[in-house]
Amino acid sequence: MPSAIREEIVRVALNKSSALIDYKVYNDIPKQTEFRKQIILDDKFLTSEEKTEAIGIINKSYDHNKILYNFGRKRICENCNQECLATLYCEFCVRNCLKSNFSNWSSGNDDIDNLIQKCQMETIDPERIIEWIPYDQFQNVNNYLLKNDSSDIYTAVWIDGCYNEWDPNEKRLKRFGRQKVILKSLENDENINRNWFEEAKSHLTLSNEWQSSVQYYGLTQDPSNGNYMLVMNSMD
Repeated sequence: MPSAIREEIVRVALNKSSALIDYKVYNDIPKQTEFRKQIILDDKFLTSEEKTEAIGIINKSYDHNKILYNFGRKRICENCNQECLATLYCEFCVRNCLKSNFSNWSSGNDDIDNLIQKCQMETIDPERIIEWIPYDQFQNVNNYLLKNDSSDIYTAVWIDGCYNEWDPNEKRLKRFGRQKVILKSLENDENINRNWFEEAKSHLTLSNEWQSSVQYYGLTQDPSNGNYMLVMNSMD
């Protein structure tokens, strides 16, 4: 029976593999990736399952960087026949899947729809997809956290959860399942200004490309007051 993966130990090992890189020696992303994998394989504190988990995370990051920086060997996708850079999925299949669903959702705001569609057509990996999320997808949104001059912040449970995997056999995106998220309300009074939209655009565009501790999943709208809300990962 496989042993349980110690997520914190894996995280520490991954951080260590990054910290040990000598960038003068390992001066490109492929070399840095192989170095990190070797550090993981040599780590005597990790179980075989934990090593597999850590190397899988490194491989996902490598695919992300290949597409972001447009480098590396391409392959012909057996599904769409396009030349893709990712090895664990096909970035074009992911984007085509999202595009085929455009007619099935709308925020009711053309600017928001266009922003989300643009982000989806530039999606780099299936774990970082920006989307419009209907408000009825959230439960327990009354857990009030913080209020300041510009926004209210809440915790919530996202019923379906974010996209996190491309299934090449079923040719569809799969979701994480129930997950805790943060909702940040945006003061979107069109009569005052459009700062709320520029804030949303900035966060979603950056999160669509760059891997960071704070991940934005998209937007929703509070039906009680009409305010749009940014949806982001919970740090818990």
